[in-house]
Amino acid sequence: MEEEQEQEHHEQKRNHHHPSIILHHGKLPKRIILVRHGESEGNLDKAAYATIPDNKIPLTPLGISQARSTGARLYDLISRHSSPNWRVYFYVSPYERTRSTLREIGRSFSKRRIIGVREESRVREQDFGNFQVQESMPAIKEARERFGRFFYRFPEGESAADVFDRVSSFLESLWRDIDFNRLHSDPAEDLNLIIISHGLTSRVFLMKWFKWTVEQFERLNNLGNCEIRVMELGHGGEYSLAVYHTVEELQEWGLSQEMIEDQKWRVQATRGAWNEHCPWYLDEFFDNLLETSEDEDKPLDEEEHISLSETSNNEGNFDDEQ
Repeated sequence: MEEEQEQEHHEQKRNHHHPSIILHHGKLPKRIILVRHGESEGNLDKAAYATIPDNKIPLTPLGISQARSTGARLYDLISRHSSPNWRVYFYVSPYERTRSTLREIGRSFSKRRIIGVREESRVREQDFGNFQVQESMPAIKEARERFGRFFYRFPEGESAADVFDRVSSFLESLWRDIDFNRLHSDPAEDLNLIIISHGLTSRVFLMKWFKWTVEQFERLNNLGNCEIRVMELGHGGEYSLAVYHTVEELQEWGLSQEMIEDQKWRVQATRGAWNEHCPWYLDEFFDNLLETSEDEDKPLDEEEHISLSETSNNEGNFDDEQ
């Protein structure tokens, strides 16, 4: 255990100065597939949340049927587009509806195809605040729309930003699992990671992975029950939604044209490459950046120096901050 911790510490230290560049020793999964749970009693009747803990809300008969159909779809997708020795590894939210969805999906796979299952609490549903008083929820959700879906925190619950933090932690662990081959995957096999989770959690996962902004997140539509998002390795080693999914699907999910172009770029991109044509990387923060060569760069003129000096002298004065 101590040796494993030292190994993890070494990896973290090595990547500390370049957090956007993660080196992977293990073979990357061919696909990472996000699945929302099937229809639950809470989806059918919101009043269920007032008397049943959210984590114990079960699937409806339709939800069970949806999960079985999704299992068959996933098996067909993976078996038709992988090497003969493909395998799957499941991560699942600890909620009853996601665990039940996993059980039904699992019926489509033989035991030899499944190399592991892990319950992962960090991909659980957004916490809406214990039992939900139905009379209060319309006003709360209206306030969320005015405040912003990403930053609004439910009373005694979580915001999407809180979910983002724990999903980010999960992703760090996921990469270490791959680096150290804790998934026990044979390099000769095509590995498919299937994460059975929730609608908002899946959207936050994609936001973190593809470096989407808050504004881009807030334009995304939720996943339907048992709807999937397939992130597949492109030709150069980058994951993309555009390998499996159509442009029409991406549009239906709420991706803007620039987000779709980025997904297309990723299909051919070399792993770790920087998409210089991705507008939100720079244009979101800087206006009218000059296109100059290294020789054309010049020092600030005297007025600019004075302006910066005054700004520097005023730093730390936060009397007007709340």
